[in-house]
Amino acid sequence: MDRLTNFYIDGQWAAPLEPNELEVINPADETPFAVVSMGSEADLDRAVKAADKAFITWSQSTPEDRIALLAKLGEVYERRYDEMADAISKEMGAPKTLAKVAQAAAGLGPIKSTIEILKTFPFEHKLDPNDESIRILREPIGVVGLITPWNWPMNQVSLKVVPAVAAGCTMVLKPSEIAPISSMLFAEMMDEAGFPAGVFNLVNGEGPVVGEAMARHPDITMMSLTGSTRAGIAVTKASADTVKRVTLELGGKSPNIVFADSDLPKAVTRGVRHCFNNTGQSCNAPTRMLVERTIYEDAVDIARQAAESTEVGDPAEEGRHIGPLVSETQYNKVQGLIEAGIDEGARLVIGGPGRPEGFNRGYYVRPTIFADVNNDMTIAREEIFGPVLAMIPFESEDEAVAIANDTDYGLAAYVQTGDPDRAKRVSRKLRAGNVQINGQSLPDEAPFGGYKESGNGREGGVYGLEEFLETKAVSGWTS
Repeated sequence: MDRLTNFYIDGQWAAPLEPNELEVINPADETPFAVVSMGSEADLDRAVKAADKAFITWSQSTPEDRIALLAKLGEVYERRYDEMADAISKEMGAPKTLAKVAQAAAGLGPIKSTIEILKTFPFEHKLDPNDESIRILREPIGVVGLITPWNWPMNQVSLKVVPAVAAGCTMVLKPSEIAPISSMLFAEMMDEAGFPAGVFNLVNGEGPVVGEAMARHPDITMMSLTGSTRAGIAVTKASADTVKRVTLELGGKSPNIVFADSDLPKAVTRGVRHCFNNTGQSCNAPTRMLVERTIYEDAVDIARQAAESTEVGDPAEEGRHIGPLVSETQYNKVQGLIEAGIDEGARLVIGGPGRPEGFNRGYYVRPTIFADVNNDMTIAREEIFGPVLAMIPFESEDEAVAIANDTDYGLAAYVQTGDPDRAKRVSRKLRAGNVQINGQSLPDEAPFGGYKESGNGREGGVYGLEEFLETKAVSGWTS
């Protein structure tokens, strides 16, 4: 069993001030495979002091300095890519193929795209092209606190750490205590790349302890959190007394609107696979499939076939199967919500409670589809975070938009139609931060974030970099 009980503080691995160990569980077999330490407020304070000291010089580094170090980080990441994929697979149950092709890749993409952005980003520019004397400066906001989740661990770490570094900020990262191993490997990569001591720091710990201390700390000027809406609310409240900037990427209950003029087999099959991808543990998963009434039963049958072809298997094996959920807590939550769907009268098309056939341990669940769901049911309102799809019929375009927007969330939405004008019209009406039409995915440079209780702020590309910058206006500037 790996013992990874130190934190990365001020350029070195440091023991916690008080021992407080936690076993990291492999969700495929429910056995521990590593031990980490849970930090305290005092541990966090050490990391903040290191970041605060480093900010004095790092904030004055040039874009060229940052590009060189990010390029080195990319080289180290690529060389240790398989290690990263293996760590993610073990800690959160991502099948080996998914871990390599998507999970680990999601950590590398922002490094490459941010380097390109830095080459031309206008950190200083004239307010008026014809007036030399007024300048706008874009400067790093300061020491930032970063809290990341377990479901796409490297995607979220990279989407925060990389733009923060690029902006000239220093930071403390608190990854999820459920899946911290990939983040500790990332800390090794930051060290190997040669970032100055104190620029990047990592302290493991529980949200109510280390996360709360980060949000309250007077020397942290910004908090960036990806996680549950409940966690986002807690961080926002704890940050209020020090008037921090808070950016949040939270939950979702994303609608997938399927019109009768779409390519039905492709649209429905694609929607089911997207919903079940990563075992349903994606905040932007299209978990509500809204289907035009005239094609509804055909869509239900296609969805059932897609679910039947979804294999569940060991994440240590290659293949397109889905793995287990991340933890016992998550398993019990999903089981409870499946039971709620049955109890509230939704039609169980396939799946249901319990483990799939052939599994007697591990947090595996049955790919599940409910039909005849209405938007007031629990499974249509709550983020399940498992391979569970709710299918809802609609009569008209206006009704589809109304159902889609009738949610506390607003992270993503999906539109399937053969009518380009309808696609654009509906996309404008959907209250969501991302809309994908007919399966076209968004690139790394696109802004990612939500409306309403899905959070605020944006990650990715130039939008993610700007979150970590302050804007300063200077008069009397002379060339």
